[in-house]
Amino acid sequence: MRGQVHCILMTVRDPELNFIADMKRKLILLLILITVMLAGAVSAGSMASQNKGAENIEMEGGKRGMVPFPHWQHQAKLEDCQICHAVFPQKSGSIEALKSEGKLKKKHVMNKLCTKCHKENKKAGQKSGPTTCKKCHIK
Repeated sequence: MRGQVHCILMTVRDPELNFIADMKRKLILLLILITVMLAGAVSAGSMASQNKGAENIEMEGGKRGMVPFPHWQHQAKLEDCQICHAVFPQKSGSIEALKSEGKLKKKHVMNKLCTKCHKENKKAGQKSGPTTCKKCHIK
């Protein structure tokens, strides 16, 4: 008889134990979810506060004159900094330094990156930047 009572008590307690175990699992999952969300928010916040560089940059344009460059406008359109910065580092004066070291051809950035992209956009019927030298260089 005593064994039967013990069995009856265990069957009554089991749902309670299961409920408590389920609550613990849910609490742990909730804490993990909150941690992941906080980590994501912190990560997104640090990315948003990254140094985006100057809003507008004047690039050396040689004999034809300086080239104004709307940096933030290009960042917003391209969204991937490496489209340009795979060729030169994100550092003021880096293009001229690479040219003087012979690591970058004289008109590579303007012809292979800037005007090439502008012409592709224009050909595709999209809004485009200048496609000729005179439109960019200011004397």
